[in-house]
Amino acid sequence: MLHAPSLAIGAAAASAVLAGALLAAGVVGQAPVYTIEQAPRAPEPTAVSDATYLANGSPFLGDPGAPVTIVEFGDYQCQACNRFFHQTEEELVRRFIDTGQARLIFKDFNIIGPDSVTASHGAHCATEQGRFWEFHDTVYGRWDGENTGWASRENLEMMAAEAGLDVPRWSECVDVGRYAGIIVASNHDARSVLNLGGTPAFFVIGPGGTTQISGAQPIEAFERAIAAQLGADAAG
Repeated sequence: MLHAPSLAIGAAAASAVLAGALLAAGVVGQAPVYTIEQAPRAPEPTAVSDATYLANGSPFLGDPGAPVTIVEFGDYQCQACNRFFHQTEEELVRRFIDTGQARLIFKDFNIIGPDSVTASHGAHCATEQGRFWEFHDTVYGRWDGENTGWASRENLEMMAAEAGLDVPRWSECVDVGRYAGIIVASNHDARSVLNLGGTPAFFVIGPGGTTQISGAQPIEAFERAIAAQLGADAAG
């Protein structure tokens, strides 16, 4: 199922795109609160390219040369994204990523609230220390509802420590919004190029083309899509 609030927000934003800037609404000396500004949709659609799927995202989880790429567009506060993380992702990693058949990349699609964007900043800042996936997993492991405050800047700092990060270095990166451009670009890819209406949304890419999987689907959905791609590779 697609996350229901995500569908509602996606429908409301169907005629909007990112303006290209993250706004930090805060007071000097306090942690910034990030929001994404929107503007009217451009009249012409943007073409989908390899960069739509692979640019402005996380480091790859798995073998960079794996024949299949799985792209997840997600929101750290999204309930369905959290369900996928707990019910499917571990099996997906064990069966297909750890075995070198596929690689995984995570891209931001922030649709729940400001804490979602702050969490995205935290994840990209963790990349500087080579610990994106450790931070990603820690945040999803601490999920506690939508817009309930569990992903506040203060709480994310504690999660950064739990994920083994140098917290002062991480904090400086988050507070200056070093990866604002990447987050804006990823959201643009999701909303304006791919016209996604909810999270999580997946694309399984390989020799046979691209298969879209919408919502927190069970492992069988990914197994079929990956098998089709690997079969196309063998046939080629």
